[in-house]
Amino acid sequence: MRTHESEEMYLETILLLSARKETVRSVDVVDELGYAKSSVSRAVNLLLGKGLIEIDGNEGITLTESGRKRAETTYEKHRIFTEMFVRMGADRQLAEENACRVEHVISDELFEIIKSQYGK
Repeated sequence: MRTHESEEMYLETILLLSARKETVRSVDVVDELGYAKSSVSRAVNLLLGKGLIEIDGNEGITLTESGRKRAETTYEKHRIFTEMFVRMGADRQLAEENACRVEHVISDELFEIIKSQYGK
């Protein structure tokens, strides 16, 4: 995991999995993202080291308060951009794919501006 954007993707994935599953494990992240176990293991260890997740005795992954906040912010961006792109005429799949890209690179400042205008 080399970038801030990758961290956000993993955090968002853990957030979404935790909404569907009682316990989220690394193997669930592997299945969801289609990444190699070694890549997910490395990412999980980095997130753990940064205090963004915790791992219990049963290998269950939970987001810390700061991890949850970052994941929720990323997911909010994803939802808003997806809906904006759909309203502009993109089909849902195209909108989702591009929202995934944009959500990780847009500044918080510009996102707040877009969000304030989009709500009007």
